[in-house]
Amino acid sequence: MAETRHVLQVGDDSFTAQIEDAEGLAIVDFWAPWCGPCRIVGPIVEKLAKDYADKGVVVGKLDVDQNPRTASRFGIRSIPSILFFKDGQHVDTVVGAVPRDHLEKKLQEHL
Repeated sequence: MAETRHVLQVGDDSFTAQIEDAEGLAIVDFWAPWCGPCRIVGPIVEKLAKDYADKGVVVGKLDVDQNPRTASRFGIRSIPSILFFKDGQHVDTVVGAVPRDHLEKKLQEHL
């Protein structure tokens, strides 16, 4: 997956500081390198990160294979799963490869 400067690489040890302690809206893409649908959603998430950076939206990606504690904590059973956090609280989840407009609508609902 291509990394952009707008997307945080989040892990088990950094999740609380980067996502749960963040003010405002944060979204996290739970993914794995071997996941085909994740390769479809990844660039969409990265583009949303760029497009919403000026609105203070924090966007992270968490590799479920490398960070099983956090994936287990949030009950991630299917990837990609996009979790939405508002002021550190998990408020919404989108599972599967969905189009940009679906993710953007969810994002705007929580801004």
